[in-house]
Amino acid sequence: MKLKAGVVLHYLFLDNAYCLMSIKNAKILVEYFKMLDVHNKSSLNDIQFYHFLHYTTDLSDKDIMLIFDMLDWNASGETGFEEFYMLVCILLANQNNVEKQFISRHSRPVFELIDMDGGHTISPAEFQASGFLFNLKGHALNQIFYDFDVSGDENLSYKEFKMFAMACIDKQEQTKREKKKKEREKHTEEPGSTSSEQG
Repeated sequence: MKLKAGVVLHYLFLDNAYCLMSIKNAKILVEYFKMLDVHNKSSLNDIQFYHFLHYTTDLSDKDIMLIFDMLDWNASGETGFEEFYMLVCILLANQNNVEKQFISRHSRPVFELIDMDGGHTISPAEFQASGFLFNLKGHALNQIFYDFDVSGDENLSYKEFKMFAMACIDKQEQTKREKKKKEREKHTEEPGSTSSEQG
C-alpha cells in the first residue's frame, strides 16, 4: 500500500516515538477532511471515501471497500473524522516504514479494526484479509498468526495480538540495528578503498 506521488498526505508526518500526528498536522488533516465532506455531515460516505483512497493510494477497489467496511463499525454507510484520522495514520506509517511500531503503539485500535465481526478475537480470515494494511503478506502472514495463537483455538485474543504487537516492535528495532551495522561496515570499508586507490 503506497501513497501516490504529489498527494497532500506526503506533507504530513507521524511523531517517531508515538506514531501520532502533531497538532499542526492534525489541524491540516481536519481541514482536508472538511474539504472532502462536501455534504457537511461531518462524515464521508462510501463514494467520497472510495475516491479519496483511489486518488491518493495504489489500493485496489476491493481493498478500498474492505477498509471502508472495517471503519464503518455501525454500518451507517459513513465514516467520521476519528476513523479518517486512523486511516491516514496507517497510510503514513506505511509510507515511513513504521507499520510495526504503529501496531505496537496502537494495538487496541488496530485489534478492533482487524476484528471485523466484532467477536473480540481475530480469525485467520480476518488477519489474512487485513494484512495488506500493514504490509504483512503471504506465508509470513500465516506463520505470524499461528506463532502467536498460543491458545491454539485458531483465533487471536487481544492478549495474543498484544504479544504479536510487541514482537513486531522488537523485530523492527532489530532490523534498524542490523541496517545501522551494515551502514557502519560499509562506511569503514569505503575510506580504506579510497586511500589504497590514491596510493
